Amino acid sequence: MVALFSSLNPLPSLPDYTGPYKVGTVDVEIPVKDISPSSSLFPSGDSSAAIPTVAFRIFYPCSPPKHSARPVRWIQTPQRSIVSAYARFLGAGSALSSAFSYLSALLYYMTIPAHRDAPLLTPQAGVSQWPVTIFSHGLGGTRNSYSHFCGSMASHGLVVIAPDHRDGSAPIAHIRATKDTEATTADYRSISHQPSKQTYAARDAQVRIRLWELSLVHEALQKLNSGDEAIHNLAIHKGETSKFANDANTLKMFHGRLAVTQPGSITFAGHSFGAATAVQLVKSVYYTNTRKIDTSAIFDPSASLTPSLASQITPSTPLVLLDPWGLPLTSPSLSALNALPLPCFSTRTSPGGSNVLAILSEAFFKWRGNLGDIQRALADPSSPSPSRPQSRIFYPVKSAHLSQSDFGLLFPNVTKYVAKADEPQRTMTLNVRAALQMLREAGIQGVADTSSEDREVVGDDDDQSGKKGDWKILSTDEGSVRGWVALSAQGDVGKKKMASGDLSDGAVAV
Repeated sequence: MVALFSSLNPLPSLPDYTGPYKVGTVDVEIPVKDISPSSSLFPSGDSSAAIPTVAFRIFYPCSPPKHSARPVRWIQTPQRSIVSAYARFLGAGSALSSAFSYLSALLYYMTIPAHRDAPLLTPQAGVSQWPVTIFSHGLGGTRNSYSHFCGSMASHGLVVIAPDHRDGSAPIAHIRATKDTEATTADYRSISHQPSKQTYAARDAQVRIRLWELSLVHEALQKLNSGDEAIHNLAIHKGETSKFANDANTLKMFHGRLAVTQPGSITFAGHSFGAATAVQLVKSVYYTNTRKIDTSAIFDPSASLTPSLASQITPSTPLVLLDPWGLPLTSPSLSALNALPLPCFSTRTSPGGSNVLAILSEAFFKWRGNLGDIQRALADPSSPSPSRPQSRIFYPVKSAHLSQSDFGLLFPNVTKYVAKADEPQRTMTLNVRAALQMLREAGIQGVADTSSEDREVVGDDDDQSGKKGDWKILSTDEGSVRGWVALSAQGDVGKKKMASGDLSDGAVAV
């Protein structure tokens, strides 16, 4: 079995990041009471389902460390438990799951090419703080599952926060003990992908937890940036000797260095269920704040909405949505919220969708029902007038749902022969390029240039019109970038493109 697994996984580690900066990473788990002493341990107030901590990994531009630290393992600890949970998530029987767990010895050597607890780099001249992105994972994901996308963004000058959701969407989530609570786990919840009253109710419950967790992450970033010493990191690495190996020094380096206070400065992103989570977060916060609508069914402002988060979400808030899943955006119980447009289209004077980027996989493009849900969620409801920009939607050809996570890079043969996806590393690069360029054009300061190698430039860097940089990645002209297709947010995907594959209404595993 080990030999078979090795043949499916020829990469001992993920590829290096291609941005100009080295990447540091720190694992963080903070007691909820440190962040919001008056907050319930659970958004519903149900103490039997208490979630006493919030956990996330931070990817950031770093100074090259003087001393080497332990490598950052892709499989978190306890590894055997997590590998076994992945096997169960993938549908293996209990006996196979148990056998699969012994492969943790092999998986142990998979590493993330980032420096553990390295010093945060001082922002370059003209930029006082690093821009921040919060990235929400999808079903079967963890804070490490999108490490290459998050690390690649960090290598271009962003601080990226990747939370662990404890809503039952991860294969398993280990929750550390606090001074008031014992260690526990949040196991995966098997919920149907098919629309039904029960499915919508279960997914709504998960989204409620996710939005509450993201509000806590946002508040934690405010406290890290302000230098609040009440924050304690439970994820301390035992046995480390580096001066950055304790929570006080590691977290203190973010003091005053995060661009998280200016309204509209934080980018919200995610993959699949995480992309839907980002949409529901910005809409529920924005419309609770501006139209005073009741969003307590999904996000209770009295328990979760802090003044800093309310001011942070604006029509200019950037969104990066990788393979967004439509079902969480169509719940009948949230019809009032779902009927409202994105904040960028909320009024006649709103800026439009230039700060909204959705990147589908070809598999999700061919999932016609989901495509329609996403186009409706991202469309300008007023009219398809060219007077203001529409949301940007693209997909790379021969890409699968896993292509936007680390799984596509770690298991290229699986995605090639099972999901019919090619060039996993190039597909990931296209995703990163588009996200970076959207942020540049949205006015986010500090985003480094994309290299000519990543832009696949041959010869002169200028085009005939004199344009420079990575503008082609967001061009809607056919053929500007090989295998990169622009779609309309208004529901007209074009007969030629529709004919490129067999469209179906069937569900795709997320």
